[in-house]
Amino acid sequence: MSDEYDDDVVNRADDLDDDDLEEHGDDVNKVDDLDDDDLDDDYDDDDEVAPEGNRIVGARARAVVEHVTRNVAEDPDAIEVDVEERRGEVALLVTANPSDMGRLIGKRGRVIQALRQLVRAAGAAEGVKANVDVVE
Repeated sequence: MSDEYDDDVVNRADDLDDDDLEEHGDDVNKVDDLDDDDLDDDYDDDDEVAPEGNRIVGARARAVVEHVTRNVAEDPDAIEVDVEERRGEVALLVTANPSDMGRLIGKRGRVIQALRQLVRAAGAAEGVKANVDVVE
């Protein structure tokens, strides 16, 4: 901040009283002199939404599956997640190293059940019914 401005200066021109206008009148006029050329033309305030055909179906569910399976597996580089769309649903097929299959399924299938719950929730957030299968 420069020294010419006091802490009491009001930021909005609507809130300035007559004394402030006399004291800082030139600064207020500078704001009024701005035109569209002075504004940044690159910034567009409107949110851009891609058409439905351009979005990736089940992207959030796939990201959840990849994150969880890569962190559970001993060989995270061997994890591959394929997406198949069937009858309005998304099937995520996980391919892993055979030595990691037991870790991905878990005792009594608890790990894969938990992963399926997470994927259903992630798919529901996108409005998609999603499911996970582990393939050999």
